[in-house]
Amino acid sequence: MKTLYLSFTLICLCTMACSGTKNLTRNAPLASPPSGAFDFTEVSTDKSYGYSSKNPIMVGGSAENEGPRNERRFLDVLAGPNGEPISYRRSGNCCAFKTENGFMGSGLLDMYEIRWEGSDEVVVLYINMYDYTPLKVPVGFTRK
Repeated sequence: MKTLYLSFTLICLCTMACSGTKNLTRNAPLASPPSGAFDFTEVSTDKSYGYSSKNPIMVGGSAENEGPRNERRFLDVLAGPNGEPISYRRSGNCCAFKTENGFMGSGLLDMYEIRWEGSDEVVVLYINMYDYTPLKVPVGFTRK
């Protein structure tokens, strides 16, 4: 009997949680990039752009479940300082912040470790998949 009660309670909680998320997403203002490939050429002059949790790269897309894809779309356009191909790895998330495009009004930044051939340096970029601003190439990178 206890198992049946626990199962019923768990199903009810999951149903309420999922329906709450759908309503939040539907009602949240969208902050997404234009559809299609990311097309940006401007190089940032701000040395903190992407390198600081206080100035992340804002790729948007979470409202349409495209946030992680937009992060990869952005990173796939980048090259090393002399045009070298880069490799990247998501190393985690951090830095909770308020956003009307996130879950229950908040979001987390994703951190990516970037490497390129011929360098021992590992660069960490901070990316916000909840909000969108026009994209730029971070200082120290080029565009493919």
